[in-house]
Amino acid sequence: MNVVAIVVGSAIGLFFGGLINEKLREIAFRGVGLAVLVIGASMSIGGLGALGESRLGEFAPLVLVGGLVVGGLLGEAIGIERGLERFGHFLQEKTYNIKLFAPGPAEQPGAKGHTIVEGFVTASLLFCVGAMTILGSIQSGLGDPSLLYLKALLDGIAAIALATSFGAGVGLSIIPVLVIQGGIALGAGTVQPLMTPPVIHALQAVGGALILAIGLDLTDVKRLPYGDMLPGVFVAALIAAIWG
Repeated sequence: MNVVAIVVGSAIGLFFGGLINEKLREIAFRGVGLAVLVIGASMSIGGLGALGESRLGEFAPLVLVGGLVVGGLLGEAIGIERGLERFGHFLQEKTYNIKLFAPGPAEQPGAKGHTIVEGFVTASLLFCVGAMTILGSIQSGLGDPSLLYLKALLDGIAAIALATSFGAGVGLSIIPVLVIQGGIALGAGTVQPLMTPPVIHALQAVGGALILAIGLDLTDVKRLPYGDMLPGVFVAALIAAIWG
């Protein structure tokens, strides 16, 4: 359902995006960026506040700082952002001949590379990072998909707005959504005992910070290497699991 919602939302965004002139597209782009920034800030602050009520107390901000710094260093060493961009370019080369993925006049394979790759990376992080992804997938794997149905609705609406600005790369985000959410759902019985409240709140705090970084990029304030910071989600969860 989540994959279908993203595909449908992306298709709607692509169709209407072609009917919007460049000035209106720019306004939509900045509007999406501002909304993403607010969502990320709210999510991170909420998670950090809840984490402060655990045994970590006043040291809760260190989980956020440690997760982002150590995670960023690990991500840079592994080359996550470069890998995501290469994967995005690979998908572009494989799909640019398909009309849905190449709207408008005929173009060369690399012509819309930045849009497709950036759309893929941005949408993948937005749809895959967050407490709803983890909790919804676990509940779905245990027989209650209601939370994922809600997430599917929200992602479908977001995909419409994102695809209007970014294009077809947003639709390609169904690949990590399917792998990550499907993997968690399949391993729900194993993962559930590890999802203590501090771990969930740490995921929310760092995940929200990464989404906020996306918002800063979309509003053209500052481009941060949020792809490389992805391991910070797991670093923060580990810290919270041990000391939370």
